[in-house]
Parts: sequence; C-alpha cells; structure tokens
Amino acid sequence: MARGRQADQELTEVLNQLWHLDRNRLTPGSDYIISPQGRAGYVPQGSNYAKDRARAPLFSYVNEDKLKHIETYAHFIKLLDNYEMSTGVSERVTSEELQETKLFINAIMETDVMKCAHKYLVRKGQSPAERSHFKRQLYDIWFRLYHRDRSGGEDSCGFEHVFVGETKYGQEIMGLHNWVQFYLQEKHDHVDYKGYKARDNKNTPDEDDHVLNLQFSWKGLVKPVGGSFIGVSPEFEVALFTIVFLMSTEKMTSVVVKVDEYVLELVVYRHGQSIGTSFPKLLSSNHRDL
Repeated sequence: MARGRQADQELTEVLNQLWHLDRNRLTPGSDYIISPQGRAGYVPQGSNYAKDRARAPLFSYVNEDKLKHIETYAHFIKLLDNYEMSTGVSERVTSEELQETKLFINAIMETDVMKCAHKYLVRKGQSPAERSHFKRQLYDIWFRLYHRDRSGGEDSCGFEHVFVGETKYGQEIMGLHNWVQFYLQEKHDHVDYKGYKARDNKNTPDEDDHVLNLQFSWKGLVKPVGGSFIGVSPEFEVALFTIVFLMSTEKMTSVVVKVDEYVLELVVYRHGQSIGTSFPKLLSSNHRDL
C-alpha cells in the first residue's frame, strides 16, 4: 500500500458505494477532455513563480449542457460568485444567496449519493434521521460563516474555501479543490494550469483519471500543489468529505482509502463545527504501486 499506510476498510466500502451511485459523474473522453501534459516543478514556499510545464489548458472540452441541465451542477455553479475572494473581508450573505444555498442542498439531497451518505451517518450515530435536520447539519458544516482571518469579520466558510477558493493577504491561494470551478476559471483566463504533480514515473496521469494533483496559478498567485477530483458531481464531494468530517473529532483527519482504482489520502481540517478545508491527495492509480 502506498506510503506504508493501510486503507480504512469501512470508509473504503462506503465511499465506493457513493462512487457507484454517482450517476451525475461526467465521463472522460466524451463529457470532458483533459490534457495532463508535463510534470510540474518545485515552487519554493512563498514564491509566486512556477515554470509552465503545460502550454495548453487542463480542460480542452467540457459538455456545458450537462453543467447547465443536471440540477446539482446548475445550482452549484450559482453559488460560485457568492463570495469575497480575500480573507479578512467580511462576507455579506443576501437573501437571494441564502435561497441559492437552500436550493443546492435540496437538490443534492434528492440524489442517491446523498441518501446513501445520510443513511450511513444515521447508522453511525453522527447525523439526525430527520431530513430537515440533516440539511441543517450540512448547512452548518459547509456554509456557516466563520473567522478565518481573526483581524476581520466572518470572512469564510467550508464551501468557499474548498469549492470556490480564496486568497490570504493577496499573497497565497487557499483551497480551490473543485474541478468545475477550475474549469470555469480557466475558461475565463483566471487560472493557468502549470502541470501535474506525481510521486514517481509510475504515477503519470492519463486523460481518464478522475483524481489529479495539480499545480496552477490563479489571478497571479501560484498554488504549488492542490489535489482535486475530476468529473465527479458536487454531491459526491459533499457526501464524501461530510462523512470523513463527521467520523472524526480531530483537528486534522487524514485517512487512506481505495476508491475505484485510486488510492487516496483524504484530508479534512476542522474549524469548530465546520469544515476548514478538505481535499484528496492521489497516492496511486490504475492499480500501480498497490
């Protein structure tokens, strides 16, 4: 097993159930096309320069009709412009934005992925059985505002950090672990993909991979490495990281799981009763190094 760590068997089992239920996951090669290109280089801490090992964008095609017409994607995308990018700047949530959040939670709760996750969490004693109470729990975990920068007001939440991305003092990218946001930012020339990160030559990604470790710049700032699922639905990521979050009380939780053909380290940082950050690290794929 990668890095000498054994996969968590129970979590592996339930996360594979979610994987197989994720009918809204897009299909590589037909619903979207990616080009991993070159291996990204080392970026010193604090530097905002990275040699570009990828001349072309990561995404050369995405079926935007599916993003518009699959309900969970459509509601998800409406949330992406609801946040201030910089920490230290208080978020102001309008009634319209609250309604958009409610519609997103309602939409993902209708999917088999979230129904399965809810059933598992109820069985483990981590979530209320009543759907309306579980929706409130999801809101508190992902959308409740908190102070990330203590010098300002309530400036962040789990959803903003993980799915949208934010900057710290205008000098550092934080979060932005979602492929839809990455694609949309890349489409508008805000993101410049620099290449993939891999531990060795045996783990060179291909166009069919659903998990990548990426290096990129966003609005002039460099992210040396960030793990991201590719093509999966928003409900899959919310379900997966909600389970990891609720099954631990540690400030930082790191579990190794094998989902489909990918050996992953799933990392979740807690911020009180909410998610601070969460992301996958690809350890190996395609049955290599297993």
